[in-house]
Amino acid sequence: MQNNLPLQGKTIVLTGTSKTATVVEDISALGGQAVVAPLIETCEIIDRNDGVHLECARQFNWLIFTSQNAVDAFAKKMSRSQLRASHFQGKIASIGTKTTEALETLGFQVSFMPSVFSADVFVKEFPLVAKGNPTCLFIRGEKAKKTLKEGLPFTLNEWTVYETIERHDQKQAIIECIQQHTDVTVIFASPSAVDVYAMDVASVIGWEAVRVAAIGHITEAAIINHGATVDIMPSVYTMQAVIEELTKVEERT
Repeated sequence: MQNNLPLQGKTIVLTGTSKTATVVEDISALGGQAVVAPLIETCEIIDRNDGVHLECARQFNWLIFTSQNAVDAFAKKMSRSQLRASHFQGKIASIGTKTTEALETLGFQVSFMPSVFSADVFVKEFPLVAKGNPTCLFIRGEKAKKTLKEGLPFTLNEWTVYETIERHDQKQAIIECIQQHTDVTVIFASPSAVDVYAMDVASVIGWEAVRVAAIGHITEAAIINHGATVDIMPSVYTMQAVIEELTKVEERT
């Protein structure tokens, strides 16, 4: 008989930015306890030349977004310059459903999204769609890897619109949570959060005290690099997919 509350008695720690808190209600509805303990936050980089950068962005054939954070920072700059999606003539490429949803909320129409929400797959599939030698602008965060820059067969311009800030104020709360509960899963959505956890938490109580879940193979690789084992990683790189996978695991046990 299927359990309608498969996460009952389970504690799920969300270590990403405040945006990951969108699944709190889903976890609660499945009987689990969600603990929001962000180990990173993002902050828009405001520059006096933002207006000039936006004018340049309007001229590109493609604008590329790989994170919801980049969309949010870009949206703030658009608002200050009183620009709308209709002012941009180029096509939009996006990685991930949340990124795409954020772009559509702004009024953009996404023309390309890779079959797997990963930069590795993006650089293989995007040239087949873009074709020729298009002008492309990657709207990125400061910690974005060089995968797009080095992997695409044409020149990629970049504009860094936000920075990632480590948060170490959650250390004690996470340690106490793990010590007080017997069944804890920690979800990681980025290598940056993994690094902070390794430094602040795993260095004190180890990795074995929790079940580890990862979103994306880059995050998975960061966890493995710290000597830990990834217990859950869905084929679809979204927070909802992690919760679904965790639910399946619990229903099988």
